[in-house]
Amino acid sequence: MSSAGLAVSQIWGDEPIISPRFFHNALDLPSDESILIYLSVSGNIIPVRVSGSDSIKSVKLRIQSCKGFVVKNQKLVCGGRELSRNNSLVRDYGVADGNVLHLVLRLSDLQVIKVKTVSGRELTFHVERSRDVGYLKRQIAKRGNDFVNNEDQELTCDGERLEDQRLIEDICKQQDAVIHLLVQKSAKVRAKPVEKNFELSIDASRLNIKLDHNAADAQSGVLDLVPRELPERDFLLEPIIVNSKVEIPSAIWDLIKLTFDGLDNGNFPIRSTEGSGGAYFMQDSTGREYVSVFKPSDEEPMAVNNPRGLPLSSNGEGLKRGTRVGEGAFREVAAYILDHPMNGPRVISGEEAGFAGVPPTCLVKCLHRGFNHPNGIIMKIGSLQKFMKNYGSCEDIGPRAFPVEEVHKISVLDIRLANADRHAGNILLSKERKSGQTVLIPIDHGYCLPESFEDCTFDWLYWPQARQPYSPDTISYVKSLNAEEDIALLKFYGWDLPVECARVFRISTMLLKKGALRGLTPYAIGSIMCRETLKKESVIEEIVQEALDSVLPGTSESTFLDAVSQIMDRRLDAIDK
Repeated sequence: MSSAGLAVSQIWGDEPIISPRFFHNALDLPSDESILIYLSVSGNIIPVRVSGSDSIKSVKLRIQSCKGFVVKNQKLVCGGRELSRNNSLVRDYGVADGNVLHLVLRLSDLQVIKVKTVSGRELTFHVERSRDVGYLKRQIAKRGNDFVNNEDQELTCDGERLEDQRLIEDICKQQDAVIHLLVQKSAKVRAKPVEKNFELSIDASRLNIKLDHNAADAQSGVLDLVPRELPERDFLLEPIIVNSKVEIPSAIWDLIKLTFDGLDNGNFPIRSTEGSGGAYFMQDSTGREYVSVFKPSDEEPMAVNNPRGLPLSSNGEGLKRGTRVGEGAFREVAAYILDHPMNGPRVISGEEAGFAGVPPTCLVKCLHRGFNHPNGIIMKIGSLQKFMKNYGSCEDIGPRAFPVEEVHKISVLDIRLANADRHAGNILLSKERKSGQTVLIPIDHGYCLPESFEDCTFDWLYWPQARQPYSPDTISYVKSLNAEEDIALLKFYGWDLPVECARVFRISTMLLKKGALRGLTPYAIGSIMCRETLKKESVIEEIVQEALDSVLPGTSESTFLDAVSQIMDRRLDAIDK
């Protein structure tokens, strides 16, 4: 038997994440202002005192100042809602005594792992936190004769044997933890069997498919998601095609094939350390490049198998008002479908793309033990999106370097889809292959097409490009948009857009078209859609409410939209003057 000791430490230090004494002491605040809350961090509960007049940003800054995480890497969630408006006050979100605030962190991607053998040889590994134990074994095996082969290794931590699919992130949850691992030769790693029965925990009632857990075979319009026998391979990946008349683009087939080849070659999904839900980087057949990103519906924020420790949604509503848990995959696909090209698709990094550049996205079902399975391995339904090579996101550099047209294209997409989660972190930077020009790639559209306008937020609203008028080509593209045709298109692809979402989509498209034709800038139009503060309704919300007050109960949708149009014209004309 040969052995080696492995010490795992975090690349950004070993200080505790948060010290409770850093927060307000009860004596620092008047009794009527002091609020005792509980901060949940990686499973630990820390009691802290804040003031109702504190801003969300000030609370995040305290966390940052305590050698924790910078503001842009933090998300605070309370009562099933993300406290996303940094300038809003704690009391504006209804935070009260005894509430639990969940801190979701975007952690460093790397762990430093030092390996020392009994012969005195010492090596250092830099391993992504989202990698698993199996990957670590392969890296050890590549380092020379002092190390055992991958199949002969058994890694243990505090006496507990670590399965190959265990993530490095899960092993080292505490910042000050030092973990010792033992590598033993001739150890047999026991594979975890795939359970034959499972429950699919997503709401698919708004998709035109039925989930039949008893059917022996898949029939027309019915998906059989219960594997009766284990397939020859230990994974499954298939597109979900609801309408046989739909012509699947070649980009989608290529996306599925490359992802399938990577899984078939034994390359595990790699869970991203970013975001509030489960998102997995899928590798190509060589294991050297990412080809896609898979987001299972049951691992969305507030969903039953969410890996970030967020509580279940009590009423089915997502982190953003007007969205539903389990529908993020449908919205991701819808954003791709509705990103129509203008005069033929443009090319980004050698790939065809629509007007705004949403990467190819489709709905798939996938079975693999590398996903989050707290209660046994189950089939996952989710969105599969092409991984786009990039140079980082827009939050990594200042916005002045972005081409005006690129910002405007994303503004058109966000206004039209009433995006409730557009921030600089979900806009990627890339380059045109031939010209070398900077292009922006919008991703993460799980909170678009909401049921209300309440949480619409656009980071680009405050970029200088947003204050410049649209070009004639962009205005021409906006004129070509048709909300009714798009709603019918989504239904053709299998998603019958809910009535409330369809209404918001019609009104947002109406606002975009009227504003662009009047020569309004993206800033002017976006400001109509977004609230200035959490409590003050946006102009578009005021317009909708005025229209509701002006029509009789039971009025048809077309009559209501006519009222919205007239009121909107009046408000926009006032802006023109």
